Amino acid sequence: MKNISKIVVLWAMVLLVTLGGCSQPSPIKALIVSGQNNHNWQVSHQAIQQILDNSGLFVTDIALTPAAGGDMNSFHPRFADYDVVVLDYNGDRWTEQTDQAFVDYVQNGGGLIIYHAADNAFAGWEEFNRIIALGGWEGRNEQSGPYCYLENGELVLDHRPGNGGSHGQQREYTMHGRNIEHPITQGLPTNWMHAQDEMYDSMRGPANIKHLLYSGLADTATGGSGREEPLVFTVDYGKARISHIMLGHAGATLEENPAMQCTGFQTLLLRSAEWAATGKVTQPVPHDFPTEETLSLRKDYGKSK
Repeated sequence: MKNISKIVVLWAMVLLVTLGGCSQPSPIKALIVSGQNNHNWQVSHQAIQQILDNSGLFVTDIALTPAAGGDMNSFHPRFADYDVVVLDYNGDRWTEQTDQAFVDYVQNGGGLIIYHAADNAFAGWEEFNRIIALGGWEGRNEQSGPYCYLENGELVLDHRPGNGGSHGQQREYTMHGRNIEHPITQGLPTNWMHAQDEMYDSMRGPANIKHLLYSGLADTATGGSGREEPLVFTVDYGKARISHIMLGHAGATLEENPAMQCTGFQTLLLRSAEWAATGKVTQPVPHDFPTEETLSLRKDYGKSK
């Protein structure tokens, strides 16, 4: 009997050692690229970092460019060291070396998130426009590609002449689900209310959208196009996993920042980042996700209580 007890104790110790030696999954390495923008990048890149870090899934670094007109030779982030890159940048063109490092990273299957005004950047860079699928402003027009919008639930490529990129007044609006089977959106409501934000419309480009996830109606009453506009989608670009999120106009401060404090925006950012990095999403649908009638804000950016 004593021998049996010793064996049981021994196996219990082995089990404890084995379980103790099982490490938690390594955090996902994320790089936020910022430093210039026609938007409030000083707020947006901090909010993005807090959302990612507070989730417990990511560890983030930030790469800031020099100020406008500065020497870009000092900006050479090691994109390949990261699982996912979040692009929060609209400013001076990088060096040829940095351009190539970025393209190499994406073409080699890197994970990428195009966040809000990052799709305003680099209008004359053809490869970048394929990476983002749709962009606006900065001289984009019919030569940049067709307008892309929805009509009767189907994507339309409209080749009429005109400038690319517009938005009406900031407002709350309903997000319309177009694919809720994708890992990013699986389990999320088909329709939900997004907090006060810009809604981009009349965007142009190669329009190589792979999966359209959410769209919204750009209401003419508030200066919009009157069309159903693609707002969240993945991009068909080789081996890369690219999520393009047009939401998230940064507020004046971290405390006054409804578009980025929206639980829906934060959830899409987190799920997009995990999917872009790993090809899957392990996060459950949060209990406080907004409904079609009710807003939900995480003013602490998901910080644990």
